[in-house]
Amino acid sequence: MSTGKLGKFDKERVLEIIKDQGILIFFALLLFSVSLLSDRFLTTRNIILVLRQVSITGVMACGITFILISGNFDLSIGSLLSLTTVVVINLHDTIGPVPAIIITLAVGVIIGIINGTLVGYLKLNSMIVTLGMLTALQAVTLIYTGGTYSAISRPDEAWFRFFGRGYILMIPTPVIIFGGLVILFHIILNKTVYGKYLFALGGSRTASEYTGINESFITFITYIVVGLTTALAGIMMGSRMMAAQNYIGEGYEFTVLTAVVLGGTSLFGGSGSVIKTLIGVLILGFLSNAFIMLGFPYYVQWLVQWGIIIGAVWMDVASKRGKLWA
Repeated sequence: MSTGKLGKFDKERVLEIIKDQGILIFFALLLFSVSLLSDRFLTTRNIILVLRQVSITGVMACGITFILISGNFDLSIGSLLSLTTVVVINLHDTIGPVPAIIITLAVGVIIGIINGTLVGYLKLNSMIVTLGMLTALQAVTLIYTGGTYSAISRPDEAWFRFFGRGYILMIPTPVIIFGGLVILFHIILNKTVYGKYLFALGGSRTASEYTGINESFITFITYIVVGLTTALAGIMMGSRMMAAQNYIGEGYEFTVLTAVVLGGTSLFGGSGSVIKTLIGVLILGFLSNAFIMLGFPYYVQWLVQWGIIIGAVWMDVASKRGKLWA
């Protein structure tokens, strides 16, 4: 074997290892290095705290994993999180928690239907559609709240607080909801026809059409899934905070997208894993926790997130080209 061929083989092998195992290696190094700097980092109390904090991001990330695998985007989830949070909080006192939860989930479905129709059936660009929806939902939320602070005045329903603050066998309820959703979405993605269609659709739309996949319907359903997961996150947020401003979900779209891409889901569609999305969510959560624990300014977290998503996109492009550099 020539030196040139060996060098090419080594580069391809390095790229393959980084793509498949890089996130696990990075996660392990993060936990190890920060634990050396702070003996509080890997305590049971801190781990449970981080898991609770990332659960809302994680629930939304499950839906976004599906939409990215299908080859589409949804940039409206931050605004939808704001809307669903204030809806469940405001309706809690007026019509009761059960109807409030049902209506909040319905709001998520309706937004999913609108996005799914525009992208799936009318064939509009998903990034433009959802960017427009982001702005529209900000306006709707502002009109709905009147720009005022929303709060639950009767926080006495223990079971409603259970969604955001409860425990089952000493495990926070939000963590159990997130974990259950990861398992469910992993099964759907890898064991059902719908999951296979998502990969096929994101891999090659032309090929999927020839195989008889109903591209419009799959896209439509996937946006409804995103709407539902975001509405569920809004319910969890409302239950945890018991109050909210109309901009409470601002920036979540960036955090969620960073976590999903960090987990190896391709921005170009056709590849991804809910389990690796889970790891991506955990990395961001523990990283944020480490910054706070070590006294870093908050803006450093945003700069690091920017670097992470740039690096993840670079790796994504490199894997498509089969090389790390030009």
